[in-house]
Amino acid sequence: MSVQTSQQTVNLQTEFKQTQIQEVLDDLDRELIGLQTVKTRIREIAALLLVDRLRQKLGLSSSNPGLHMSFTGSPGTGKTTVARKMADILYRLGYIKKGHLITVTRDDLVGQYIGHTAPKTKQVLKNAMGGVLFIDEAYYLYRPDNERDYGAEAIEILLQVMENQRDDLVIIFAGYKDKMDRFYTSNPGLASRVANHVNFPDYTPEELLMIGKIMLQEQQYQMTPEAEKVFLQYIQRRMEQPHFANARSVRNALDRARLRQANRIFATPGKKLTKFDLVTIQAEDILKSRLFQ
Repeated sequence: MSVQTSQQTVNLQTEFKQTQIQEVLDDLDRELIGLQTVKTRIREIAALLLVDRLRQKLGLSSSNPGLHMSFTGSPGTGKTTVARKMADILYRLGYIKKGHLITVTRDDLVGQYIGHTAPKTKQVLKNAMGGVLFIDEAYYLYRPDNERDYGAEAIEILLQVMENQRDDLVIIFAGYKDKMDRFYTSNPGLASRVANHVNFPDYTPEELLMIGKIMLQEQQYQMTPEAEKVFLQYIQRRMEQPHFANARSVRNALDRARLRQANRIFATPGKKLTKFDLVTIQAEDILKSRLFQ
């Protein structure tokens, strides 16, 4: 069997420009520190989807790429931010009609009594239609140790939508990698419908320091060089503590540092304040953390 070719052509650079995909990818590079493997994976997915659209334009057979995804990693590693960018890419390429992102957890989908789960799940799906549904800590939907749990009903409804309305909605399941692996093993029908898996590594202490400095700059604050050294030590210690959540923990720590800075300033009412005083986090504002006591 021979394959006939035509003289019809498409310009890849023109398509990238028209769909503005490169703009979204550039935004992702600017907004997220590190995560190079994640950015590479998202670029690969975007390239596959764009090529699929170009093949359709030339009348070539389309592979109908699977769009449902799995984002695994610790809290605070940028999963929701990347999901928002992915929704933008899918919208610009015409795979979804609206491009909005709806973020939910088990509590938004699963009811507490018979007959409650189906309407809750269907309402969430209705709100998400035309966009992307991001289900955080998705493994909590499945609780095999509890026979009276209604999470399985929500999963069944999600499966039906993933199969029958794949052109109307993209679902991203997210959570810790080990728990998500067990979740997919226990739900093979679900696993078979998730084509793209993206793992989000934890940030290094140095990357978290950079993230912290950017967070402060956005609020018109800064750290002294000594405060930066102390904050790096704080991050290294905090990473060894329970419930560490990467960038989320950094944001919480900086909120507390700003609180201590305000109290420090308040404790010297007679002092004439300069702009530098009001925008600067000193080392002592971080050293008062319980991790240094």
